[in-house]
Formats: sequence, C-alpha cells, structure tokens
Amino acid sequence: MKKNDEAQNGSRSPRTAMRAAAQAAKKIFVRRKPKGEKKHSKYYRWLEAMYTSKFFGNPPLYSGVMAFISILVIEGFGYKAPLGGFMFLAKNPFAFFLNFLIIFATLSISWICRRRWFAHSVLMTLWIVLGIINGVVLSTRMTPFTTADFAIMDLGIEMFSVYLTTTQTTLVIVAAIFAIVVFTLMFILAPRRKPWGGAKQFLKALASVGIVFAILLSSWNVGTHTNLVASYFTNLWDAYTDYGMPYGFLSTWLRKGISRPLGYSEKSIEGIFDKGELDSMTSDTAPEKTAADFPNIVFLQLESFIDPTEVKSLTFSQEPVPYFKELKEKYSSGYLTVPVVGGGTANTEFESITGMSCREFGPGEYPYKSVLSDKAVESMAFDLRELGYKSHAIHNHRGAFYDRNKALAMLGFDDFTSVEYMNYVTKTQRGFATDDVLTGEIIGALDSTGEHDYIYAISVQGHGEYPKKPLIKNPQVKVEGAGSAAQKAGWEFYLEQVREMDEFLKVLTRELSDYGEDVVLVLYGDHLPALQIMGDDTKSGDTFKTQYVIWSNFGLEKKDMDLSAYQLGAEVQKRVGLRQGLMAVFHQDKEKSASYRKDLHALQYDILYGKDYIYGGKNPYAPTDMRMGYKPIKVNEIVEVAGEYFISGEGFTTFSKVSLDGRILNTVFVGPTVLKLEDKVDPDSAKDMKVSQVEKYNAVLSTTE
Repeated sequence: MKKNDEAQNGSRSPRTAMRAAAQAAKKIFVRRKPKGEKKHSKYYRWLEAMYTSKFFGNPPLYSGVMAFISILVIEGFGYKAPLGGFMFLAKNPFAFFLNFLIIFATLSISWICRRRWFAHSVLMTLWIVLGIINGVVLSTRMTPFTTADFAIMDLGIEMFSVYLTTTQTTLVIVAAIFAIVVFTLMFILAPRRKPWGGAKQFLKALASVGIVFAILLSSWNVGTHTNLVASYFTNLWDAYTDYGMPYGFLSTWLRKGISRPLGYSEKSIEGIFDKGELDSMTSDTAPEKTAADFPNIVFLQLESFIDPTEVKSLTFSQEPVPYFKELKEKYSSGYLTVPVVGGGTANTEFESITGMSCREFGPGEYPYKSVLSDKAVESMAFDLRELGYKSHAIHNHRGAFYDRNKALAMLGFDDFTSVEYMNYVTKTQRGFATDDVLTGEIIGALDSTGEHDYIYAISVQGHGEYPKKPLIKNPQVKVEGAGSAAQKAGWEFYLEQVREMDEFLKVLTRELSDYGEDVVLVLYGDHLPALQIMGDDTKSGDTFKTQYVIWSNFGLEKKDMDLSAYQLGAEVQKRVGLRQGLMAVFHQDKEKSASYRKDLHALQYDILYGKDYIYGGKNPYAPTDMRMGYKPIKVNEIVEVAGEYFISGEGFTTFSKVSLDGRILNTVFVGPTVLKLEDKVDPDSAKDMKVSQVEKYNAVLSTTE
C-alpha cells in the first residue's frame, strides 16, 4: 500500500530515500554472490586494512598525532602563517601542550563510539573548521572568533556577502557539500566495531577517556594558577595569540556573565555609597528641576571612526577629517577607551548607555544578546525619564541587528528609528547606508516631542570589511605608508568614508547651532577600524582608544580629559549640572576611590545577576513599550482603481509592505504616502489590510493598528 502511495505521489519518504542512498553507496564497495555471501571490492579491502593497521588501530596514538596536526593547522590560520603552529610552540610550549590536550581530549570521545573513525573525523574537522573561521574573522574585524559569535550568527550570515567574494563564497559552498558527501560515505562504509575490540573492553575505553580529561583539567588548573596561561583576557586578540585558539575559544564559553564578588551581601553593596549619597540624584541645588531646565542631550556613536592621522606610519595627500580636528581644538575632547577593537559596536553602546563596563562580563560576550534578552537594566534613558526627557534611538542600519529592536526596550527607550523607517537613504559601494541621512533623523526626533530629548544615534557608514582592490577610482584622500596594494586599497576606501562622515558632522552641527533649544552633542568612534592597526601604530599606544568630542550650541566650558565609554554619560551629566541615576552618581563620586573597579564589579553583579540589594531588593525597571520609528506610520485610506489597490497613508518607506491577517503581500513603494498592492485579494477583506515594516531578512518590525 505504501509503495502504491509513493508511486502515486511521485515522492519517497525521507527514510526510504536514505535507504536507497545507502544501498547505492554499498554497491560501489560490496559485491554479493548469488548465495548471499559478501565479496568485498578492493576499495573496501583497502579501508579494512587501513582501519586495522597498527597506527589507525591504536586510538591513543592516532588521536595524538591528529591532535598535533590540528594544532599546527589551527594556529597557522590564527597566526596567518604556514608555520604559525611552530611559532606558537616556540613562544609558549606549555600553552601549546594545553591546547594539544584540549583537542586530544575532544578526539578521545570517539574511543567509546561504535563508529569510532566517523566520530573521530567529525570532531577533528570541527576543530579545524573553527580554526579556519577564526582566521577569516581575524582578517575582517581584528577580534577573534568566540562562542559569543554563535549568539549573533544572523549577523555573520548577513555579512557573508560583504566579507567574501563570489568566488570565495562558491568555494565555501562546494567545500561544505564535499564534506557532507565524505562524512555520509564514511558513516555508511566505515567499520562499526565495539570500542577497543570488544564489549568487555568498553569500561577500559571509558576509563581512558576519563584519565585524558583528568589530565586536561589538572594541566588547565596548573596553567592558570601559575600564570602560564591567563584566566582573564583584557585583549582577545593577544589572548588567542599568546595562549592558543582552542584555549581562548573554550574560555569564552566557560566564562559568561559576571562573577559573584567575594563577600557579596546586602551590607557590602549598600556600603559602596555613603549615607544619604543616593537620596537625591538630580541637581544638588534644585532637585525640583525638570528636563526643560537642562539641554537636549544627543549621543552620536560613529562607526569605526578615528582621526586617521593618529596612525603614525601613514601620510595623506590632504587632511582626512579637518572638521573633526577643528572640533577637538574648540570643544572638550580626549581619548575614549572602548571595550572592543575592529567590531562589536553594541558593546560600546551598552557601556555609554548604562555606565557599566563590558570587561566585567565574559570575554567576547554581548550583553545585548545575553542579560538584556530578559531583563530591563538601568540606563541613561530610564534615569533621564524621571526628569521628563523623551528618549530616542536612531540607527541607519537594520533594526534587528544585535537584537536592538528588543534590547533597546530593555534600556528604556521610547522609540527606535532604524533604516527601515527612513527614506532617501544612499549607500556606500559596500552596501551600507551613508551617515548624511542621520541629520534629518536627529532633527526630526528633537522636533517630534514637546519635551527635551535624549537621543542615542548610531552610524554605520564606516563599517568594514574594506576592499582589497580599489573601489573608488579617484579618492580625494590618498595614503602612503599603508603597506601592500591590498592594504592601500582598504585604507583609501576607509578614508573616503570618514571624509564623508566628517562632512556630515559639519552639516549636523550647523543645523544644531541654529536649533531653538540648548543641545549637547557627544560624538565619538565606537572602535578602531578593522585595518590591522596595532597599539604601537597609534599615537595613543592603545588599540582600545578612540576619541570623543563634547560639542554644544550654548558655550559649554572646554575641559579635556581621557575617559572610558562607561564614564561618558556620567561626565556629560556632570558638565550640564545633572546627577541623575545610580551609575551616574557612582562614577561622579567614586571615580577617584581606591576601590572603584572593585565596587563597579560588585554593583554590576548586584544589578544584573544578584539580588538587587542596591534597589532595596527589587529591580525598579521594566521594559518600555518601545515604538519603532519616532514618526507614526498610518493608513488613511484604501483605494481600488480598475481592480488594483492603493494604500494612502503617512510615513511609508521602501521597507513598507501591505499585510493581511499576518501575511506579507507583494507591495510596490510609490512614495512616502502611497503603496501599491501587487497581489490579488478578496474585496471583502481588503478593508482589513495593514502596513508592516519588514526588514531585509523578512523579520516584521512593526505593523499599523
């Protein structure tokens, strides 16, 4: 009956298809005599001989050799040199041995598997693939591959077309298909045998695996307690280089969140502040003041933005960012220590919005994707709301990037305008929105409320990866000293972006100068660009340093100083006479304290993972009902013309799609006030059509009521 059904349907069940594939593969290697006795082909006999040889038949010896080879391959990609594994061995023999043990222990799991050789090959391949991915990632963002990257896998998929050429993408797909075929054949054809030659030896194999893991754990503890390897990383790139990719990668998995402080208790947390220090968090002299008594506050985080003249080895045909230099001379400025290099924009955001340090978290962790996924956290948006400020987030890139459409609600923002809610957006040759669109969006957000505003704007134009071949025929800024032709091409593309970003800053400050209310504009780079800049290459001597400027349209006093990103919000509040929020008070009052870093760690643990002792035992913050877009999108009328439907309304963009009962319909963007429906719909249900903002990967960000 099943066969007839399959014949009628013209399809096979998955199980039937798998059986057919297995039988077809076996025909290549196994011939059957009429009586049913197997006669093995030369291929099968070759495999059998290989698997029973002294080398392959000795699991510890085979795993040891393969682990050693794996380390050489992995570190070759990490060091970007064919002999990188030997360089690592010479640099830190103990770390090399520890990484060897990590892979050896992983491979030893195969000893207790029935399909030992299949399991061994898969485990070894996984490590090598991770090593290759790490090498590719290091060439694009200056930050190694970590377990936290699995949480932002959707970002990696989006960047696939940006980071790899068409040829490289094709090779990756071909390699993946080849690997699937090979592993499938191995699964089918490789001998299946009981571990170590017999069922009675299973406990011996299991004990051997246990001994290997015991040696690994003992060596790990010895290494961390004698500082042969570090247990805390201040710089992931250096950590992977010094202590090996497998050790660094596993460390990012084992260390997540914030560790519980020694002696954590209600008394220890409350003792961080002096008695009465938190009683009033507004102006010392006038706690009754409201937002109207203070300026609008605009933070502008500039993607990969630096003053290129900070790189000592480079010379330029003209000043790359002349207006930014002028701003540094006229207004408060200094170096800004950020938590990331070459990528990880969201962590600089987190620090400057919350006043918390990302270095208290696990290495490579993204709070947007971890703690903020289910907990509202004190922020500048929440704190200024108590005075009557309205808060807006603006980003000329995908709203779902880093889960901002969810995380920013956990940080107290009233609305979030992403690129899906913007019109007249131009793109760079790499496909990222140019920053000039932000001028109108920032002014529009200021105008959208009758109250004063706190705006956090995030730019994207300077985003890497940068091309290895010239994309701009006649760049306005030419560079010398960049190294190879590929590096020169990357630098000149980057210079064109920051030059345009510099012009955008000039237009923005001109618009804000004429604005009818007081405005403070805080602008800074989120991290160094992914152009392989080392600390010694920069005038600051530190790859974690960018620069900031605090501009105002009302003559705020110039005061230069170096800051960390998590101190920036508190310092801006201090400059304008504000003292709003727990973290702002902490940074303003305790920055000179000998226990400053220790107390910051304790506060962050209590607020994010502890018992909220500092709030009296209960988190006072709840996610906001954040609206997507500061301008409401409205459907005013649905009009039928000659059997076609047109939707008239307000706030439409190229990402606006007509939806009906949750189904997204084919839509043509006619203009900001008109959409045309391409699909046919039932005239009786047409009145129920709505408009949804749908991002490029089909996530629905919002739908009209």
